[in-house]
Amino acid sequence: MNTRSEYDLLGNMDVPSEAFYGIQTLRAAQNFSITGVPISHFPELIKALAMVKAAAARTNQDMNLLSKEKADAIVLACQDLILGKYHDQFIVDVIQGGAGTSTNMNANEVIANIALEKLGYAKGEYKYLHPNDDVNRSQSTNDAYPTAACLGIQFAADNFVPSLASLKKSLETKGKEFAHIVKMGRTQLQDAVPMTLGQEFEAFAVTLGEDIDRISEACALLCEVNLGGTAIGTGINTSEGYAKLVVEKLATISTKPLVPASNLVEATSDMGAFVFFSGILKRLAIKLSKMSNDLRLLSSGPRTGLGEINLPPMQPGSSIMPGKVNPVIPEAMNQTAYQVIASDLAVTLAAEAGQLQLNAMEPMIIYNLLNSLKMLKEACQMLEKRCINGITANEAKCADHVENSIGIITALVPHIGYSNASRIANTALHTGNTVKALVIEENLLTEEQVNLLLSPESMLSPSKILLSSAEKASSDTQAPAKKKAASDKKVTTKKKAPSKKKSPSKKDKL
Repeated sequence: MNTRSEYDLLGNMDVPSEAFYGIQTLRAAQNFSITGVPISHFPELIKALAMVKAAAARTNQDMNLLSKEKADAIVLACQDLILGKYHDQFIVDVIQGGAGTSTNMNANEVIANIALEKLGYAKGEYKYLHPNDDVNRSQSTNDAYPTAACLGIQFAADNFVPSLASLKKSLETKGKEFAHIVKMGRTQLQDAVPMTLGQEFEAFAVTLGEDIDRISEACALLCEVNLGGTAIGTGINTSEGYAKLVVEKLATISTKPLVPASNLVEATSDMGAFVFFSGILKRLAIKLSKMSNDLRLLSSGPRTGLGEINLPPMQPGSSIMPGKVNPVIPEAMNQTAYQVIASDLAVTLAAEAGQLQLNAMEPMIIYNLLNSLKMLKEACQMLEKRCINGITANEAKCADHVENSIGIITALVPHIGYSNASRIANTALHTGNTVKALVIEENLLTEEQVNLLLSPESMLSPSKILLSSAEKASSDTQAPAKKKAASDKKVTTKKKAPSKKKSPSKKDKL
């Protein structure tokens, strides 16, 4: 393999001659082989790094700190990266020591060598354009890297949200499709009161829609950046006015409403916006997992479970049990959610581990946030296309559950009273009779009244059906047969003579 020799403070090292990265990138690649996931796995981060470097180059040019020739070459190199070129040159593992210095230098070296070729020089001829002196001018890893992270996470969110919105729309479509199917709602895995299958799917859609808004709010917090603060937020090695100007240029390049942090020292050490964003992803993951649990329960069976819906069969489910088909898509979503929830804990611990003026654990934070967004995007697309869109309803099973449920007695409580309803429910449970049959048998309500009160119009929303006063009076005076027979018996008892009332004492009055 042909090589070129490069030099840093630790000495000389041979770098592959065709590589656009340099000596510091190569050292980092040899030092860190932890996840096996290189920076190139997250193109949004590379795009964001390139935008930061381009904004810095133009600002340095405006302040006469960089020649137009060099600035133009750097910007052209950055544009190549923004367009997706040379991403394979970002070879450093995303988890690394040094608070992201290796990632920053990987970007500096790649941009420098692309720019050198555009200027007509060979890779590694840094005397004509240097990774540190030119590409990294007026910057530190400690402001360039977290600013790129803020941008990269927003770009990743932009890619993810459409998938979440599409999943929400599919659930809304199923809600409309199933709007006419009455089923039993359940609380604590026990029969509760009737609802429609459509209402169940509409609720799934609404809860996911809420988090689309929350992600937007979290992205707004990431628009406050510390670029221009350099090492610890004091702005050392920058010119007066640099911070304001470079953020303005970056906002224009990225089309994001970026603003300088009000206190760059605080912003350099604080990870609060990342923690908040991570919390939103955890909240969403919990909702997606809960929904997946519900889908698995509702489709359980097919003959000995709830069996109210059918999930589309994706693959044979067992190597030993013929005909078995498992809910593999919701299961995969569950596992994705568990990983996102675990990643939130990793972000929390990394954010807490910051010391004094810097958090050296930023690579862990950035890796977990970008990885969670990537996983959620793929999982939401999978769930929509391979599960939700193909769900069908077992209408007969839903109707049978309602007909034989004890829970429908709740709809009759205002008309027969809680005590009568409790007794009827208990009898139905132990005899196998239906609530409807027992209420009619005991003359608590007429069949016509029961049918009216147990109709979907009455049970599925605040009731607009009221018995007339005459019907209520008639129902209230009717009682079970045994109770009626007992009341027919005349029982006479000897009345006690009324005792003389004593005058209230002073103590009684008090």
